[in-house]
Parts: sequence; structure tokens; C-alpha cells
Amino acid sequence: MKTLVENIAAQYEAFAKDAALQVEKNNKAAGTRARKAALELSKLLKEFRQVSVAESKK
Repeated sequence: MKTLVENIAAQYEAFAKDAALQVEKNNKAAGTRARKAALELSKLLKEFRQVSVAESKK
């Protein structure tokens, strides 16, 4: 679970960096990277929810 949380943090950092570039400098490529990171982040968060629920039932 610890590695999952670290992966989520790393993915969020990538998303935040690219989203900021898109907003501040209107960088279209950064927007594409931010959307891709957001999709991966949503997958990781769903996985975290499943693991968290399973851990709480133990």
C-alpha cells in the first residue's frame, strides 16, 4: 500500500506540473500530458480505494 501511495503522489506531481504549464503558458502538449496523467491518477485512486477497503475489513 505504501508504494501505491508513493505512485499516487508522483503521478499527482506530474499532473500538477503539466496542468500549470497549460494554464500559465497555454502549452497544448502539456495539456495532453496532464490529461494522460489525470487518467492514470484516477486508476491509481480507484486501486487505492479497493486496497483501503480490503485493509479495513481485516
